[in-house]
Amino acid sequence: MTLPSPKLARSVRVGGWSVRLAPRAAVVGLALVVTAVAVSLVAISTGEFTVPVPDIVTALVGQGTPVAELIVSRLRAPRVVTGLLVGAAFGLSGAIFQSLTRNPLGSPDFIGFTAGASTGGILAVVMGGSAVWIAGGSLLGCVACAALVYALAYRRGVLGYRLILVGIGLNALLLSVDSYLLTRANINDAATAGAWLTGSLSGRGWDHALPVAGALAVLVPVCAFLSRPLRMMEMGDDAARAVGINVEAVKIVAIAAGVLLCGVATAAAGPVLFVAMAAPQLARRLTRSAGVTLAASALTGAVLLTLADLAAQRLLAPTQLPVGVLTAAIGGTYLALLLRKERR
Repeated sequence: MTLPSPKLARSVRVGGWSVRLAPRAAVVGLALVVTAVAVSLVAISTGEFTVPVPDIVTALVGQGTPVAELIVSRLRAPRVVTGLLVGAAFGLSGAIFQSLTRNPLGSPDFIGFTAGASTGGILAVVMGGSAVWIAGGSLLGCVACAALVYALAYRRGVLGYRLILVGIGLNALLLSVDSYLLTRANINDAATAGAWLTGSLSGRGWDHALPVAGALAVLVPVCAFLSRPLRMMEMGDDAARAVGINVEAVKIVAIAAGVLLCGVATAAAGPVLFVAMAAPQLARRLTRSAGVTLAASALTGAVLLTLADLAAQRLLAPTQLPVGVLTAAIGGTYLALLLRKERR
């Protein structure tokens, strides 16, 4: 949604409307969609029981064999769809916050929002809540943490560096709270909370995918509306105000959208780390954009998480790793390379 430099963009007039198109961004977006479809088909068709691609289609429309319908419609397809939606939500959330802070470290993983969702989920587990309570606690924890970060960082407005510094401090505090809660919980609740904290798509069904799909259906148009103001604000708040943008109002709406995306995604799959940080940067390099690209970031996040989950299932088969373990390993390596590049 955020377009590259004018040299790479072209204007197309349709009636009274003028739309700016970036050929490279469009090609990259199409390639990401094709990649997501290909990875999804591989994930659904392979495993202990192989399902050919034609049988996948017939099973999804309800005309396959009972075994194929069970494997595809009840077990594998919900997991893949949840991974695509959660990855898109994390990627879009990370793109919003990196655009606001103008910093690659300005993602929910570092500014405390994912930690707030984790704390809310752990509280629900310790209190003996069901899966619905855990999801609700995760979302409420993310929203509460975001409100606290915004309040502490506000001083005649919210600057990106203050948001990051306050978020990092609150993130460390919440991690200590999580450790305390786990030590006070009984062994069964602690094991459940520990497994949830890792981040996983195992056992995810349509009841996990539908809330994320609903959130994306509502918030993607909001992000599309915010794309132009965010692009202008990347040049500086003063420059954005000079062209008539209400900077603080845009920041509040953008933060609210990013927090809800992060909270819903965490509620569905647990705190899967580093997807929100890495996806926008990878999308920016693929599109060669001057700023963070929202649409490409969402598609990159979907591909990244689905591909990581496929690798987590197949690398040590029949043992399956939680997807959060693999994304943490990949993200940690990427962060080290990023810091090394900044140092140079």
